[in-house]
Amino acid sequence: MKAFGKVHKYGDNVDTDVIIPARYLNSADPKELAQHCMEDIDKDFVNNVKEGDIMVAVQNFGCGSSREHAPLSIKASGISCVIASTFARIFYRNAINIGLPILECAEAAENIDSGDEVEVDFDTGVITNKTKNQTYKAQPFPDFMKDIINAGGLLKSLKK
Repeated sequence: MKAFGKVHKYGDNVDTDVIIPARYLNSADPKELAQHCMEDIDKDFVNNVKEGDIMVAVQNFGCGSSREHAPLSIKASGISCVIASTFARIFYRNAINIGLPILECAEAAENIDSGDEVEVDFDTGVITNKTKNQTYKAQPFPDFMKDIINAGGLLKSLKK
């Protein structure tokens, strides 16, 4: 299982209200949520993101509320993976539950920049910055998490 794409980078403490502003939470439609993903921190995100792109942030990504709208909007926008130094625990669980791969790797989060092209191998945890010719190592997913992500989320995994 791999991901490859251009990076959209953000800083510390990106909270769920910035990922998907509360004014759009009256919808659970992933496509509609994706239209507003990151708009309060990066107005051009929805116009620049391409299927397969990768989001990178630094510390405490996804802090704030416990709603699944935040990782759902990121996944529906086309982002194939989120890399950060640390994630808020509830965001981490929600991301895996909806099938959005996320990896913790401080070195990658600090050294990867917006616009870099990055490849992620989820089986080995190797993150390769193709632009800078640098490699970083994250903890690979255990098999049960790979199964959840490959199925498209926890509910789909359980139905299998």
